[in-house]
Amino acid sequence: MRILVVGAGATGGFFGARLHEAGRDVTFLVRPARAEVLRRRGLRITGVGPDTVVTPNLVTASEVDGPYDLVLLTVKATALTPALQDLKPAVGTRTTIVPFLNGMAHMDTLNDAYGREVVLGGVVRVITTLSDDGDIVQLAPLADIAVGEQDGARSERVERVAAVLGGAGFDFAVSGDILTAMWHKWIFISTLGALNTLARGSVGEAVAVPGGADLGARIAAEGAAVAAAAGHPVPQSTLDGVVAFTSRPGSTDTASLYRDLVAGRATEVEQILGDLTARASASGVATPLLDLATLQLRIHENRRAE
Repeated sequence: MRILVVGAGATGGFFGARLHEAGRDVTFLVRPARAEVLRRRGLRITGVGPDTVVTPNLVTASEVDGPYDLVLLTVKATALTPALQDLKPAVGTRTTIVPFLNGMAHMDTLNDAYGREVVLGGVVRVITTLSDDGDIVQLAPLADIAVGEQDGARSERVERVAAVLGGAGFDFAVSGDILTAMWHKWIFISTLGALNTLARGSVGEAVAVPGGADLGARIAAEGAAVAAAAGHPVPQSTLDGVVAFTSRPGSTDTASLYRDLVAGRATEVEQILGDLTARASASGVATPLLDLATLQLRIHENRRAE
């Protein structure tokens, strides 16, 4: 199975490298500047466990030579529109697209562009970032992928995807309700991102000051209410896990949303928090803490645009 990984950043680069190491036929679709870095340094993963360096197969948009069997879409939501243009030649009649973007809005975009019969749902969990040299730094051992048909069916193509993604150096599962799994991840990342943004610090820094210990729980409750209104209620055990993660004393954990904010980069505010709060408003669900975090990040984006 020919696999095209769209993007070789902190997420796509990590999982693509693991697939490459496992002997899968992997090519990365990247921008010219990223291609130059990877050709010069290799695709490097540091942090947890031994350092890894692989020599990846790379193409830029003008070099895509025809359809691939599986497209793993790993760009940030802010880069989705140009990525869809770049990967057009890679999508044929037998191509399956699995997106690993945050939020849910991208599913509507992909379904409109290619049809639900081409697009699987996907959830990826990994805590990584890019170093100044362009290397992938894994910050914690967590690394897993779940995929599934949007209607929950156990289809033949899901089995084909499972055969190539399974056993490749990370945990993998097929979900019978992938859209709900995507919603639950959305609630987790929005909770962590909003907490970091409002506290202007890590989980541990928030927990260490008066009034910070229950901030994660209060934000998570707002997100869970939105998910329930959308028909994807968060089980208590899952919600307890989100609260535990966002209330650990001494934790240095931060969301990529917050790391982008601190670095002065563009953030996924609209895809992660803006869309969530808009759905909350449409459903009559009050989300004052999520609204405030969204406002702060929008001010950041306006300042960047000036």
